[in-house]
Amino acid sequence: MSQLGDLLDDVVSEVDGAFLFSPSGSLYGRFQEADEPVVVVGTENDVDAEAFVELPLEFEDVRERIRFGIEGGLENEFIEEGDQVACALRLFADDIDTVTRVRAGDFDRSGVYGLFVDSRAEPEVIRNVLEVAIELGKKGQKGKRVGALFVVGDAGKVMNKSRPLSYNPFEKSHVHVGDPIVDVMLKEFSRLDGAFVISDSGKIVSAYRYLEPAAEGVDIPKGLGARHMAAGAITKDTNAVAVVLSESDGLVRAFSGGEIILELDPEEY
Repeated sequence: MSQLGDLLDDVVSEVDGAFLFSPSGSLYGRFQEADEPVVVVGTENDVDAEAFVELPLEFEDVRERIRFGIEGGLENEFIEEGDQVACALRLFADDIDTVTRVRAGDFDRSGVYGLFVDSRAEPEVIRNVLEVAIELGKKGQKGKRVGALFVVGDAGKVMNKSRPLSYNPFEKSHVHVGDPIVDVMLKEFSRLDGAFVISDSGKIVSAYRYLEPAAEGVDIPKGLGARHMAAGAITKDTNAVAVVLSESDGLVRAFSGGEIILELDPEEY
């Protein structure tokens, strides 16, 4: 088995740092005296790591999980562009069982880290909206695919750049996304036209809004329709982010600054 050991040595030799994804306390403890920077990436900092990147949701796609961790490491200056990083994470087992090597900067930054960290809306609110969209994408309505558009943050400006399509059922309410009962309501109302508008703190401001932002300079991939164009335009014209569930292909996409920065397949979550 010496050849296997040599192979693993090649993967981790001369790296500039290590990223541990949701490590156990005992595993993290073994890295306390490491010469290279050690960054922990996870939904919780259970090991009290000094260098920590918080995952706002569990990315089932390993590439997206690593990309988020690396982008967070770069943004927090734990590592630098061009650094060779060993990433250790769980793939099949209950503890870390996979190691891969990544060169920070070898991929275009997706902006997914900034979606949660730099947005006006609270990260938990964006996560809750994504979870609603993902769940709706999995189950649809009565077995049929549906589309939905959620605009999160900068709600005052979004309301000024939109108009009502129908009576707003949330006009005098004080309900927030993330409440299980409210999430069921969102899924039911998603069958109807228009966007949901959600405040920075997660308050549902309105449903059935027709967005009317300027669409100049917004470029979305061919095949995507009016919801995606509206999402791109409203996030370019305001400080909101938008989450779209596509009725045509069933994917969930997040927009910020007029661009798609995250694409998820609900069936993988």
